Amino acid sequence: MPLLLLLAQAATLGATNVTVDTAMTVPVAKPTFADEFAGKAIDRTAWRFDTSRNAAGWYNHERQYYADGRPENARIEHGVLIIEARRETLSRRQFADWGGQAYSSAKLVTRQAYGYGFYEIRAKLPCGRGTWPAIWLLPSDGKWPDAGEIDVMEMVGWDPNVIHATLHSGAFNHVKGTQRGAQKHIPTSCTAFHRYQLDWRADAITIGIDGRAYMRVANDQPGGVAAWPFTRPYELILNLAVGGDWGGQKGIDDAALPQRMAVDYVRYWARKE
Repeated sequence: MPLLLLLAQAATLGATNVTVDTAMTVPVAKPTFADEFAGKAIDRTAWRFDTSRNAAGWYNHERQYYADGRPENARIEHGVLIIEARRETLSRRQFADWGGQAYSSAKLVTRQAYGYGFYEIRAKLPCGRGTWPAIWLLPSDGKWPDAGEIDVMEMVGWDPNVIHATLHSGAFNHVKGTQRGAQKHIPTSCTAFHRYQLDWRADAITIGIDGRAYMRVANDQPGGVAAWPFTRPYELILNLAVGGDWGGQKGIDDAALPQRMAVDYVRYWARKE
């Protein structure tokens, strides 16, 4: 999910300039990292909660407070991770970093950064207007967009079942209108689980759903790191935002809340390049 947005370019963060239609093959070996969410609680050794912008406000004019380990917003239910966005007013007495938000949710980030390899996240998405679920990767340091961003899945609730995959870099990003990405219509994205997949290699990044790729970006543009910063490990992020310049473009349907993003598992197979 992008970290900076000019209002003049708020209509969409998606792109349709690198579409493909080809098979994706899941590795048969045991994953290098996996969380099947089979325990009673979120594994704090594998995940941390990002609350860094609660007091100041989150990017893109998003309107949620991201809670840290609050079960109302993030929990395990029957072997599934639930990230839940709620309409509620908190207080600084309850949460010292509360920034006046009228919504709460959660943002989970892997404690370890991962790089080249195959990623698969099986998830069911929320479709309420104003929701903005995402599965994405960022490096732990570096300036955006120069350090790069990989959006494996984004969807805005006012345009349900349209899945976006996007890459951002110094030369190719939504601020310039040069972002590279594709869209896929999945009519059951909010009623059924689907496998959101990323194949990250040194020469290309491919993103697909349920074993079928719909976006591929090759490392073939001049410009060095400005064109291709995707050469070091990134952290994997799971979050459900509320509102924002894109997610809230058509308002927020408070009556539809709470809304959930359910994640059945996260799996990653490392690849040496």
